[in-house]
Amino acid sequence: MDWRAKLGGFYPILDVDETKLAEDLLSAASVLQLRFKGASRGDLLRIAAWARRLTKEHDALLIVNDDLAAALASGADGVHLGQDDLPLAEARQLAGDRLFIGVSTHSLAQVAAAVAGGADYLGFGPVYPTASKAQPDPVVGLDRLAAAVAVAAPVPVVAIGGITPARAVEVAAAGAHAACAIFAVNRAADVRAAAAAMAAPFGAARRRRRGRP
Repeated sequence: MDWRAKLGGFYPILDVDETKLAEDLLSAASVLQLRFKGASRGDLLRIAAWARRLTKEHDALLIVNDDLAAALASGADGVHLGQDDLPLAEARQLAGDRLFIGVSTHSLAQVAAAVAGGADYLGFGPVYPTASKAQPDPVVGLDRLAAAVAVAAPVPVVAIGGITPARAVEVAAAGAHAACAIFAVNRAADVRAAAAAMAAPFGAARRRRRGRP
């Protein structure tokens, strides 16, 4: 399966060193991003080692947030970079064809720049107000998400920021390839049910585009 297909639907982020949570997230996804802000390189590599084994068992992609060296050392499939992380051109030079590279974007100008720079996929948002960052970027809304999808095409766009299972329906309708969530799924009473609810609208959207019920 092409990595773009695995990226679609629910895009979970693991932010707690807990195998059970990772397994619950992967019950409804084919990708897992590791996001451990402030973790030491040693801790990140330890987590990435068991996450790499788990994602292989689930035939899923492993993406490391921010840390290109840890992504390469762990045998991850991809790395995700923020606007203040390693520049895309430098990351591409260092990674070669060993990793695909995602870039977080927050404006249409950043979308265009990331596409021109050769990003393999984009995060775009925050689509809604979010509590997962202390100083979030301004909310972009659904209309600009749809515009970002159009500007980026055919590069996949993952919607980020404040997305819940209920809002995932709107995000899928706006054309996003996937939806990312942390709080609404990772902290849910039933993580597997929340993950499945996040993924469901994207399967329905793909079927509609193919003319299937």
